[in-house]
Amino acid sequence: MTNSTPTVTRDGVVGFDGREVVTIDQATGAELARYPVDDSEQAAAAVAAARQAAGAWWDLGFDGRAQRLRAWQREIARAGEEVAALIHAENGKPVDDARSEVLGTIGHLQYVLGNAERVLGRRDVPAAQAAPNQQAWIEYQPYGVVGVIGPWNFPLITPGAIVISALAAGNAVILKPSHLTPGVGQWLVRAWETAVPDFPAVLQHLIGYGATGQALIAAGVDKVAFTGSVTTGKTVATQCAQTATPMLLELGGNDGVIVAEDADLDEAAAHIVWGATGNTGHGCISLEVAYVVESVYDAFVAKISDLARQVRVGSDDDAQVGPVPLTSQIPVIREHIADALARGATATVGGLDTVTGDRYVGPTILVDVPADALAATEETFGPTLAVVKVADTEQAIALINAGPYGLGSAVFSRGRGEAIARRLRVGMTSINDALTFTMNPALPFGGRGDSGYGRKHGEEGLREFAYPHSFSAKTGPARFSASTFDRPAGAAAHALAATRDRLLGGN
Repeated sequence: MTNSTPTVTRDGVVGFDGREVVTIDQATGAELARYPVDDSEQAAAAVAAARQAAGAWWDLGFDGRAQRLRAWQREIARAGEEVAALIHAENGKPVDDARSEVLGTIGHLQYVLGNAERVLGRRDVPAAQAAPNQQAWIEYQPYGVVGVIGPWNFPLITPGAIVISALAAGNAVILKPSHLTPGVGQWLVRAWETAVPDFPAVLQHLIGYGATGQALIAAGVDKVAFTGSVTTGKTVATQCAQTATPMLLELGGNDGVIVAEDADLDEAAAHIVWGATGNTGHGCISLEVAYVVESVYDAFVAKISDLARQVRVGSDDDAQVGPVPLTSQIPVIREHIADALARGATATVGGLDTVTGDRYVGPTILVDVPADALAATEETFGPTLAVVKVADTEQAIALINAGPYGLGSAVFSRGRGEAIARRLRVGMTSINDALTFTMNPALPFGGRGDSGYGRKHGEEGLREFAYPHSFSAKTGPARFSASTFDRPAGAAAHALAATRDRLLGGN
């Protein structure tokens, strides 16, 4: 194998050294599968094959691509239970949560099938006043080869939605899934090969650790879409900057939720418990901090604590929260809990003893958390919720906006939800619900600050993978040409004077 400078991933695994990627069944800890690590030679070969196929894929046009995307959609639906079981095994999340990923992926395909041509097709624009004899229009053209580096927490729908938009826009795609869930990424590509046998190189995958992702970028992709931690995202951005390769970065979050004085507390508690502990809290948009107005604080704490105690943890069929696949995250969760308790917070549910065995973390509700505690300012990425008491919603808004992240959020208020939400400097907000913005494939998904930049999903997500090409074409003779030296003396001065008179009313 061709070696490169090794890197260390968040779980301490060193980059490519010729080893296999070994996955485990999260329920039992037993070995699940082995995959050879792809190195720089495989990455270069994949990019070369993708580039060779990309032109013919673009030449198919929207109808030709839609025909093949529709066949892929049917294959994903046909084998949905198979991949749901694989997600459950590799990631550990409940099977129903895995099924939701399959359904969401199918939904994103349905969106692009119905909207790609409308969003990315030719768009005429008005002629300029200075060149009335010019026809003008915009076309959106693909970058060419897109590298997608996916996460382990939502191993199908997160990279899947990005891959779908990139393919619909006319690009070829190479997916590098997380080394914790490589089988899911491999499955997605094999489903493509089954459904679209005439264009196998248009969607490929590479398996490995951080160095394989670096090799993919170094092989000369035309755009990179990365989902992962802030630290790794900055490393990816540094590498891409060397070649001015454009990026979509979906990074971390420490998403806040505001519970106003007029909130429906039963509704708020139910949605927030799910938003904080669902998927074991492993979501960049998981609710991590609840800013609760003082007048309803005690009642809210009682309700949310009661509901959190009922959340079922384990690997059984009735479990609602599964294991922690990235075991190096458990010390981070412990540290944030310990820091909050040391600063005077109380755990009404869970606490430092919430870890059972070496892979499971139960829900923890921390109340009376200082606003500057780690659990309130940093991404915990576990099934925890820090509850911060605020005097009013103004204070809550200020605290959310002061943080380094800016991804998702939620607001609970019967009468002022929209007004409060509009003032939050984040990419997405659910009002009187939790995380529902991510369930609509038409809504753009992304953030600001340390949460990254660029958007996936919706019209913005389609345009993320196509660049605008502007055209103007002469359609007939003009009194004089604005783009040659052959213009009457004083024409520009006359035009400026006429414009001045029009704008100033002749004064």
